Amino acid sequence: MSEATTIARRLALVRMQIRGECRAAGRSADDVLLLAVSKQQPADAVRAAYAAGQRRFGENRVQELVAKARDLADLPELRWHMIGSLQTNKVRELLAVPNLVLVHSLDRTRLADELQRELEPAGRRLDVLLQIHATDEPTKHGCAPGDAAALLEHVRSSCPALAVTGLMAMGPLEGDPSPTFRRVAALRDELQRRTGMPLPVLSLGMSGDLGAAIAAGSTLVRIGTAVF
Repeated sequence: MSEATTIARRLALVRMQIRGECRAAGRSADDVLLLAVSKQQPADAVRAAYAAGQRRFGENRVQELVAKARDLADLPELRWHMIGSLQTNKVRELLAVPNLVLVHSLDRTRLADELQRELEPAGRRLDVLLQIHATDEPTKHGCAPGDAAALLEHVRSSCPALAVTGLMAMGPLEGDPSPTFRRVAALRDELQRRTGMPLPVLSLGMSGDLGAAIAAGSTLVRIGTAVF
């Protein structure tokens, strides 16, 4: 079996799993988008997934994203998400990527200010998610839940080139991820009430905790291992 066929079959299985988890949660499958996480995968693997109908791809590192975007520039409907931790000195390089549609990892005011500084002269707007550090694990990045309201207010008041559309978080490495995901969903709801902003996107869940994320209300799941 060719690699392209294998990726197509895996994508079909993941989509089927998403539909099943949505049914179990009493949700419409149309409410949950699949982001194929293509980090450390060759451009040909992305091409295979694209040929199988996948259009949204996520990358962790700016340098790898830039290289893939260049190699795959002939795919007109391909859309890139930056899901990894972002250093301020990489912002300009990241923003040069064509078809960059969402940054999942806004976690501090300095990064928001740098994105604003680079976007403003071109009159560009960029959708972003606040990354929430929802576990106690030191290896993970993100804004502390208690600091999320202040970060959101800073973006609203000082960074008009940024449109915060929701929250992103990772579940714990071990144990039941459901309480973590529910806390992030509750935080989103609280921020909506306080600000009046819709914040429709919840980027929760990966290959190993897909069901718990969808049950908690995730609208975008980041799937790498199960696809590639």
